[in-house]
Amino acid sequence: MLTAKIMKLSVVIVNYNVEYFLEQCLYSVRRAMQGIEGEVFVVDNNSVDGSLKMLAQKFPEVKVIANKDNVGFAKANNQAIRISTGEYVLLLNPDTVVEDDTFSKCLAFMDSHPDAGGLGVKMVDGKGQFLPESKRGLPTATTALYKMCGLCKLFPHSKRFARYYMGHLPDDETNEVEILAGAFMLMRKETLDKVGLLDETFFMYGEDIDLSYRITQGGYKNYYFPETRIIHYKGESTKKTSVNYVFVFYRAMEIFAKKHFGNTWAKSFSLLINMAIYIKAFFALVSQFFHKAAIPFLDAVLGYGGLAAISYFWGRGTIYAGAGTYPALLFAVVLPFYILIWLLSTYFTGGYDKPYSIAKSILGVAFGSAAILVLYALLPESLRFSRALILFGMTWLALEMGLTRFIGILLGNENFQSKRTEKKRFLVIGSPEETQRVNAILESTSIKPDFIGLVSSETQGEAPDGFIGNLAQVPDIIEIYKITEVIFCSKDVPHQVIIDKMVDWHATNVDYKIAPEDSLSIIGSNSINTRGDLYTVDIKAIDTTANRRNKRLFDVVTSLFSIVFWLPLALVVKQPVQFLKNAVMVLIGRRTWVGYCTPADEAQKLPKIRKGVYNPASHLDKAVGGDTGIANQLNLLYARDYTLWKDAEIFFRSVTAK
Repeated sequence: MLTAKIMKLSVVIVNYNVEYFLEQCLYSVRRAMQGIEGEVFVVDNNSVDGSLKMLAQKFPEVKVIANKDNVGFAKANNQAIRISTGEYVLLLNPDTVVEDDTFSKCLAFMDSHPDAGGLGVKMVDGKGQFLPESKRGLPTATTALYKMCGLCKLFPHSKRFARYYMGHLPDDETNEVEILAGAFMLMRKETLDKVGLLDETFFMYGEDIDLSYRITQGGYKNYYFPETRIIHYKGESTKKTSVNYVFVFYRAMEIFAKKHFGNTWAKSFSLLINMAIYIKAFFALVSQFFHKAAIPFLDAVLGYGGLAAISYFWGRGTIYAGAGTYPALLFAVVLPFYILIWLLSTYFTGGYDKPYSIAKSILGVAFGSAAILVLYALLPESLRFSRALILFGMTWLALEMGLTRFIGILLGNENFQSKRTEKKRFLVIGSPEETQRVNAILESTSIKPDFIGLVSSETQGEAPDGFIGNLAQVPDIIEIYKITEVIFCSKDVPHQVIIDKMVDWHATNVDYKIAPEDSLSIIGSNSINTRGDLYTVDIKAIDTTANRRNKRLFDVVTSLFSIVFWLPLALVVKQPVQFLKNAVMVLIGRRTWVGYCTPADEAQKLPKIRKGVYNPASHLDKAVGGDTGIANQLNLLYARDYTLWKDAEIFFRSVTAK
């Protein structure tokens, strides 16, 4: 009878639609596993982003469990743990990067500390900042209360108030802790056999707290081990403003309290948690509102207030000569209608896209004014009060929008546009081969770099031709060349050095990215949810908010025009009945006028758009359009270099093609 080979370490990673982060994580894991008898599991929770295909192509040594649905974090981890054979089991998030010697150092510590049931390490975010959840305390009622009330943040090193993050313990000293972070949990297999696996009652959040607590209840200790570090591109800052996150996280805390503490204590804790849920949810909703709608709301309030005041005094002093002012109908219906049109027009011209632009906002006001003047001529006499009010409104809205955005620029708010901060200036660190490869990736994206400087990964000696310096000179290079982002080529620069430099250069306030070897991605962000901080050749212009809106606007306007003027168009278009049907389908959102050549190659990972009536090859020779290679290239160029005028060109050429 054959027995499974006993491994030293089993690494378990649960993945859900984070292909690029997973790829980078596995490259770092592959290096850290050198010299260690081990195995790596990836449990995929029904991702649709190409993760499984990437695993098969680049990491054939990884044992993959492909679930047909999202079974949750706890159950997915347990699937791999049950069939693992390692003396130790490591639960690792896919949005992490480990140092080359992380595993060997951690295993050596565990071997020399038989009382250790679990181990966590020092974690830093994508900018090299220490993450306080690297070491945590048990979330008792008082500990949770101090955190929710903000006392934890106010007194970050207090043993009483900051116990949630064990702030009284030094960040650089090994210490016993109560709770391990789920992003990196190294545990003895014998410990798991004794205390049990992750509790699948927790679908997301709380399972790491529950298991950590059971480890200590089982007679073992949990340790915080800062002798090695990992990068964790956590999405905490984004998630905390999500109402869904608030409910899921605090409900998990409630489950934990009911499970481990008595009914009386659990009821008190439950009451506290429920209060926290609704308070946090309220502030989360307020935060979301101000994040997404603060400027439109401000424009609406100031716009209406100013226009209403102008209308009142204009009517009282000029139109009615002191005998009164405009009727209430103007203030209650007409002026709000004008303001709505101006705001919608500003939205469609990109005036509410971040960063906010003065020029786009004023352009929106101009287009809105033109639309209002046209509608004014069509209104009944009882609703046509004065064209002067439209001109006053246009002037006031333009001044108000320009002034509020100018103040935002002066205050240095990142949500407001300043030409001095639009361009990105990159520094790429690595060998000549890798830096050129990364340079090509940057040039192929839609970010249009203002400057790309190449730096040798060596610390001494003369830099190769075309390079502006070596690794030791980077701080001076950042200052002289006004660098905004530093990209490390991980094939040439060890992950330990990368993290060292991120921490050492923190004062320069630049952003950091990592370019994994043999990859088309460049990754780095403070949040796994911030796709703007993920550069790949797959970032396409068509996927921007403005272009998706423009594309839909083109579809709607063109469809309405085609339906209204269908009779004369029927004389010039091919298959007029089908053309009318297509116009209706596009208008209701079932189709788009211009889509990809079909079938689109999934390997290109193009942004999803509706199926098109026409495509970039529609007006070309049939033999050209039928060539798969050419079709894929046309799709890539269409998506990457998309503009509204490209849709218009393809539409009119296709409609009039014979």
